[in-house]
Order: sequence, then structure tokens, then C-alpha cells
Amino acid sequence: MNTLPADRPRHVFVVAGEESGDQLGGALMEGLLALAPAGVRFSGVGGRRMAASGLHSLFPMDDLTAIGIGQVLGKLPLILKRMAQTVEAVLRERPDILVLVDAPDFTHRVAARVRRQAPDIPIVKYVSPTVWAWRPGRAKAMRPSIDRLLALLPFEPAVHDKLGGPPTTYVGHPLLERLSELRPSDEEQVRRESAPPRLVVLPGSRRSEIERLGEVFGAALGRVAAGREVEIILPTLPRRLEQVSAIVARWPVTVRIVTDEAEKYAAFRTARVALAASGTVTLELALAGVPTVAAYKVAAWEAVIAPHILKIPSVLLPNLVLGENAMTEFLQHDCTADKLAPALDLLLENGDARDRQIAAFARLDAIFGIEGEPPSLRAARAVLAEVRPRV
Repeated sequence: MNTLPADRPRHVFVVAGEESGDQLGGALMEGLLALAPAGVRFSGVGGRRMAASGLHSLFPMDDLTAIGIGQVLGKLPLILKRMAQTVEAVLRERPDILVLVDAPDFTHRVAARVRRQAPDIPIVKYVSPTVWAWRPGRAKAMRPSIDRLLALLPFEPAVHDKLGGPPTTYVGHPLLERLSELRPSDEEQVRRESAPPRLVVLPGSRRSEIERLGEVFGAALGRVAAGREVEIILPTLPRRLEQVSAIVARWPVTVRIVTDEAEKYAAFRTARVALAASGTVTLELALAGVPTVAAYKVAAWEAVIAPHILKIPSVLLPNLVLGENAMTEFLQHDCTADKLAPALDLLLENGDARDRQIAAFARLDAIFGIEGEPPSLRAARAVLAEVRPRV
């Protein structure tokens, strides 16, 4: 069913546990409201974005946010308390449907408990865990408690089908709703091809990422700038400005730091090349058509175990979606200025390396299927299709 029955509002319980999930949840809520002739009543857990869409959160979403084993252990009693509180609220309120957004360590446990105690409540999971990268057994483990999984990446339904996961619907990545901000105008494309070339550098959003990549990124940029004039822009988050500024002050190049998201996307639209930490930003850059060198370093103990648990040919989302290693990546011991600088030089010049990345990124639109409804509206339709008639 594509729209709610017109007789009464439905009650949708939505749970997000982190900032990215809050953004997805807010857009989903707006999509549900757009499809609901009688309206939708929301309850659940979320942040500022979901609050702006009409949610009164059961408790502060930040209570669920923990990075690193130390934070997780320190907050574990509170997280367990919030988990029980969430399950109790679902059982008490008996919503028409429960939608769990990302945060698998929290939401999967909520789903299992609700399913045991209230098997008649439909449960939808929005965002697949990365079963295609590691711990593939999670797919099959989800099936008893998840009625429908909504996937952001086009290859994920086939993966879950192969692994025995829950029924999965591809709805699209939220970045597809921001293409107008990512794609250059004709004038911006001219600037992208003009001198001096503009280079965007993104050393990560986590403190540990910036610490590990800052020195090597600075050294690589110094070598690139020694051979040509180049304009360097570094977008970062306001909460990382002090750390980034201290690191950049030691770099042998002049860098303009920006903290506004609009300025970040403006830099993407005119950048000739990017140097970036691996992560979602690499997909942003690929959709923006920016040839990119990606790099990453993890802690020594993580580097030892990673080859034994990761089951993918690349850690970069654009490469996984494309099915080829189109974007250049240098990981761990390969993440050195000696390797990053020549790779950037190749992409700055007109040549095969640059052309191959641009051509590969141009194929993303067809693979993602950007025509038609935006992902948030597709997700809303998929959620409504799981609502069961009430007796």
C-alpha cells in the first residue's frame, strides 16, 4: 500500500541512535507525513533533526552515543537502561509500526525484545549493517525480528538474499537528495579546470582520524605544492576546528579552513582533486565528480585483525558500488607522503588516471537509479507497505 488509509492517523515509533540516523529519521518522517492523508503520530528516540519533524524524544539521543571501547563500557549501564526504556515504551504504546534507524548494536536488541513480547508489531530496519564487509552472520540473525530492511546501497538486497537475511528493499542513499549541492554549475566547472588548481583535503571527522592522518597529509601536500601553485581548502566540523588548526599550522603549505557545510560543498563543486580520509565523504566526492586520493590509518591492533575479518576488495563506498577500484586508496603502511603525493600529481594533470576516475564516477547515477522519487519518499512508501490492518 502506498498511502495510509484516510480514516485515522497511524502511530509510527521511530528510533535513531546517532547523528546520521537522526538525519535519516527526520527525512523519513517528512516523507511519511507527505504520504499520509490523515497524518502520522510519531514517538520514539531521536535528535534535533527528528525533533524538527515532530518527534518528542523519549530521552536524549546522545545517551546512546559512544565512540571507542572505553566510552562504551563507561556508558553501558545507561545504554542498557535506555534500551529497556525504549522496549517498554513500544510495548506500552503499541504503535502501528516500529522503525529502527541504523545503530545496529542498539536497535537489533530492541527489535529482538519487541518481537518476543509483541510479535504483532511490524518492525522495519532502515540502513543495513555492513554484513557485506564483516560478520556476515548478522544478516541471518536479523531475519526473525526484522520484517523489512531498507537498504541505502544498490547491491545490498542481493547480499541479504544470499546470506539469508530479511526481505530487503533498496531505497537509495540520502546523498542522492543533495546532488544539486554537489554538482558544479557550468561556471563552477570552468573554475574546476582553471589555474591555480583547487585541492580539497579532508582528514576525517573523528579526533583519532585527524591525529593519524594530519602529519602525512601535510607532508604529501607540501610535495605537491612544491612543484606547482595550488589552492588548498580544508572543510572540517566546528568541533574539530581547534585540533585541525593546530595541525595545519605545522604544514608547509597555506590552507584555507572552512567549517560551514555550504562552503564545503562549494569547494567540492570547484575542486580539481581531493585528498580524503576513507568514509562517506568519498561517496560525496565521487557524486560530485572530483578525482580523489583516499587514505586511512587505524590503530596497530586494528591493522593486525582487519585482514582476517574484512571480506571486501576496497574500503571505499564508491568502489564497492561501482564494482571496481576506481578511486585510488592507500591504507595503513601504504598511507605515506611518498605514495600520496605522486597519486595526487597524476590526478591534477590531464591524463588517463584522471579520466578513468571521472568516467567511473559518471556511472554512479545509473547504478544508484537517481531518477524518480527521492530516497526518503521511497523509504516512507516501503514503511507504509508494512503497516498491517488493525482489527
